[in-house]
Amino acid sequence: MTGLPLALTMGDPAGIGPEITAGAWDILRGNGTAFAWLGDPDCLPPALPVKKIETIGEAPSVFRDALPVLPLRLSAPVKTGEPDPINGQAVIDSIAQAVGLAKAGVAGGVVTNPISKAVLRRAGFPHPGHTEFLAELCHVPGREVMMLASPMLRVVPVTIHVSLREALDTLTGDMIVEAGLTTAYSLKRDFGIARPRLAVAGLNPHAGEDGMMGREEIDMIIPAIERLRAEGVDVVGPMPPDTMFTDTARQKYDAALCMYHDQALIPIKTLDMAHGVNVTLGLPVVRTSPDHGTAFDIAGKGIAAATSLVAALRLAHVLSENRLNYKEGLLS
Repeated sequence: MTGLPLALTMGDPAGIGPEITAGAWDILRGNGTAFAWLGDPDCLPPALPVKKIETIGEAPSVFRDALPVLPLRLSAPVKTGEPDPINGQAVIDSIAQAVGLAKAGVAGGVVTNPISKAVLRRAGFPHPGHTEFLAELCHVPGREVMMLASPMLRVVPVTIHVSLREALDTLTGDMIVEAGLTTAYSLKRDFGIARPRLAVAGLNPHAGEDGMMGREEIDMIIPAIERLRAEGVDVVGPMPPDTMFTDTARQKYDAALCMYHDQALIPIKTLDMAHGVNVTLGLPVVRTSPDHGTAFDIAGKGIAAATSLVAALRLAHVLSENRLNYKEGLLS
């Protein structure tokens, strides 16, 4: 096994997290992507070989033969497919512990299994999702940027877990610039792209059609693009959202900066749902996750695919190695 082991969170134990964790271990046990799972071993599939460990540093030595587990007990037994807010604190603790391991430099990064925002909200969780909680744990609230990445496309929504109405009301040029700068830097440091190219989506149909279909492009988005260029970012736009995700258009940029959640996530999930990975940029630690949810409706039926979780683990390993090489001057 190469590099530091990754810290994989429990996610909601009533969802598909435990079974895709087992599937990911079975796929990855023969290569260099070792990880430890932070959760209650009683909710893992009974046939899965498990090895309880005391430190994450033990994970690589046992990974080929058993899933390394840093035990974290639940408050109540799990009923598959039936989430229970009473276990919410353990889900939250798993995330916090994983981030702590990465911040301490003993884990190469954090990979998060899916959570239910609604269930955690009933348990007192005040955050809209993983992304905002991770920023708080890392003491960088407001600097977090969500990227969805796959071999076919990378997208960044400038506004994230808010209603479409709130997204339109709160979007600003400063937000676009900050997201663009963070994305460009992360593409260079974490993805190893020496000269990142960004494409900025318009907000309105036809990117506003010179103001005929809205002035947001003229008044906000174009000035933000000009500010990014002044900072040395290679950026084009605003591009009409209905044409910027074609095969030809995608060859011209490394990441697309989109104005709201679905504008970014619909194209990537349509193009490559199986291999999509959620990456949080702007953190001092590497964080990835699969691009799907808890799937309570199919949990425990043996049909959940580990594909996206495997992609998230593999990408976290690559990002961790790239970040280390960048720090040491091996990536320029």
